[in-house]
Amino acid sequence: MSVDVRLDPGRLARLLRLRGGIVERRLAERTRRVADIARAEAPGSMGDYIDWHIEEGRRGLQGVITCDHPATVFVLEGTRPHIIRPRRAKGVLRFEVDGQVVYAKVVRHPGTRPNNFLGRALRLGR
Repeated sequence: MSVDVRLDPGRLARLLRLRGGIVERRLAERTRRVADIARAEAPGSMGDYIDWHIEEGRRGLQGVITCDHPATVFVLEGTRPHIIRPRRAKGVLRFEVDGQVVYAKVVRHPGTRPNNFLGRALRLGR
């Protein structure tokens, strides 16, 4: 008795990449895990702005993690020392220092170091 098995590589590849298939489920699992790590690594409330999804790319399915916080680029790339002034001409800046409210016309911000929490999450999630 002989058995003849033939595999069509193109058909097999399409089967594996079907929506809802094993490849998409594994990709979603890994993408979710990296997004959870990114939420934990993100400073302050920035983790609340992190979301993920699976989408079709040029070379197949890909996991995408996004952070929609308005200051994301400043956290990832860091900032140089800079002066902060009020937006209105006669306005003042109001902020808290050690629990006390402080008012100032100008603040000299020392800048911030880059914090690539998304890259770190990707490395830790592998």
